[in-house]
Amino acid sequence: MVSINEDVYDVVVVGSGGGLVGAYVAASRGLRTLVIEKTDRVGGTTAYSGAGLWFPGSAPLERAGVENDVEKARTYLRGVVDDSSRERLQDAYLRAGAQVIDELERNPRFGSFVYGPVPEYYAAAPGASPAGHTIFPAEIPAAELGEHARLVRDPLPMERWGRDQGPVLNGGRALIGRALAAFLETGNGALRLNTALESLVVEDGRVVGVDAVSEGERVRIRAGRGVILAAGGFERDPELRAKHQPPLTGEWSNGAPENTGDALLAGMAVGAATELLDQAWCVPGLVWPDGLPLFHTGTRGGIWVNAAGERFMNENLPYDQAGREILRLHRTTGVSHIPAHWVFDQRQLDRDGFGGPADQPVGPEWFESGSLKKADTLEELAELIDVPLETLRKTIEEFNNYAPTGVDERFHRGETPWDQIANYVLGFPAHPELSFPAPPTTDWPNPLLPPLDTPPYYVATILPSDIGTKGGLKTDEHARVLRPDGSAIDGLYASGNTMAAMSGRVYPGAGTPIGSSVAFSYLAALDIAGAKD
Repeated sequence: MVSINEDVYDVVVVGSGGGLVGAYVAASRGLRTLVIEKTDRVGGTTAYSGAGLWFPGSAPLERAGVENDVEKARTYLRGVVDDSSRERLQDAYLRAGAQVIDELERNPRFGSFVYGPVPEYYAAAPGASPAGHTIFPAEIPAAELGEHARLVRDPLPMERWGRDQGPVLNGGRALIGRALAAFLETGNGALRLNTALESLVVEDGRVVGVDAVSEGERVRIRAGRGVILAAGGFERDPELRAKHQPPLTGEWSNGAPENTGDALLAGMAVGAATELLDQAWCVPGLVWPDGLPLFHTGTRGGIWVNAAGERFMNENLPYDQAGREILRLHRTTGVSHIPAHWVFDQRQLDRDGFGGPADQPVGPEWFESGSLKKADTLEELAELIDVPLETLRKTIEEFNNYAPTGVDERFHRGETPWDQIANYVLGFPAHPELSFPAPPTTDWPNPLLPPLDTPPYYVATILPSDIGTKGGLKTDEHARVLRPDGSAIDGLYASGNTMAAMSGRVYPGAGTPIGSSVAFSYLAALDIAGAKD
């Protein structure tokens, strides 16, 4: 075992997504802090994301003039999670969100976060806000980050298809680029890429460092004050997924490919308790020409049907609820819902486009790969997807009957503030509290329910995907990792998808996953530094 600077670091952070914020907070307090990253770029799944942060009470919401009542948000969070064992974590999260944003905005590297109107996902729950509580990092030109920009992981479209994202970093890449620069500029921060966690070093019951493989060499790195595990979930480990979340194996995940549960397993090996290992941040995935699904939300026309040719849900549900519903029905009804078939017609294609901007034609690769299929008649369509023709015909007729009234009598598509975000994207009326521009006219009372009656017909494939697992190491309100008896493992902390989610089995609002990574890595850094939150 080769030893590297055993006495150098106060804090080691494993992973470089939202945990970079915790690394910055620790380093800014004078703690010598090392971030180790398994890959050759920083950012993990956070770099793929929009970097929404669900932070009720935060200053950007006040600046935007939207409702910002933390107690109301607490009522909402308590109600939708419905798990008293998670209330202390929720309270810690709600305190930390506003505090960490205040601290970050004091450093010009982070700029000013901005409000984005995304409604809470459970509209009928007490305390739900149609305007939401989600904020986003400001975009930043790569040139402004200098050499730090090249260290930020590419977005998913770039990694999968080589799509150049231009000279400006936004969303998750902006958050990561800003956090990386701020961290390194403290003078107390160091970054070690291509360094994969193997195990935790424990002495006298306390975690005092990590054993890792760095550039092919086994190394031991000491952490005098603490180790923060912020290395994502286990979404890409087929054995763990098959064990805890069948029928999923990870191949359809939109999480970073390197997220194979290294930190989870290391924590378990030193006696950590775990929770929610059967849970993920679910999403529907639209299968693209490379044969893999991509996070899909905002189905604005057409219907999804199962193997029986039946429509089975509001296709525009908030994405976590939509992904969960596909899995639930597949597991419980005796009818296959994997894959689901997204059926639409030429009218929708002309209005909304497919696979790109609405004013651009569908690329030939969609048809050549079979990811999008075309049929001139319903008979041909039923044969293409191998469903009973008469059932499919009846399903479409029922759906078309909703167009004149604008009321989806079966699944209520278009009735919630979340659904109406899709209206805004189309240029139609959204919920009044979202304060969007006046809309154009439309031929139907509900622009999310145009009839499916204009051949040719098209069909695409929907699979259950995710943006990461959400079960992991059990922690307390300071992000300290706990044993099964509730005692804390000295020197060990976890955040983000490495910890069991404070939101339990639900997804309350946009920005909960990355918000949890930022908030709990912040709380971990405060505890390590001996500060009070």
